[in-house]
Amino acid sequence: MSETVVVRFTINGTSREGRCPSRKLLVDFLRDDLALTGTHVGCEHGICGACTILVNGEAARSCLMLAVQADGAEITTIEGLMKDGILHPLQEAFRQHHGLQCGFCTPGMLLTALDLLRVKPDPSEAEVREGLSAVLCRCTGYHGIVKAVQAAAPVLRGAR
Repeated sequence: MSETVVVRFTINGTSREGRCPSRKLLVDFLRDDLALTGTHVGCEHGICGACTILVNGEAARSCLMLAVQADGAEITTIEGLMKDGILHPLQEAFRQHHGLQCGFCTPGMLLTALDLLRVKPDPSEAEVREGLSAVLCRCTGYHGIVKAVQAAAPVLRGAR
């Protein structure tokens, strides 16, 4: 039996803490203990990308991390993108360019795209496709997703 530990994070700008078994996955802690169900559980092996969140600003697979490994981290989940009822520019671009269909991969896709745009603020189409290859989508064919990321890039850079 694994021991119970206290974990503390800043999640979506709010300090949170909880107790969990030391072997509990971060994705399960987010969903089950904190009711942040926007982070999806897909393959549970780190391959599909549906569980992607930002940990200290970088994309991470929450199905491959223990909750205790993220202790003290700043975490952003899909719930943290919309502010005051207004979609994040990347979410708005996904809406405008039909970058989602069933929506299962969308949270992981959005957070992966945010990390990509942090590293490459003006990515080419090929760079977007490569950067998003870490998240599997079975519905869209990626065309609308790529267009959405490229449309959001200048907005996030502050370009006109």
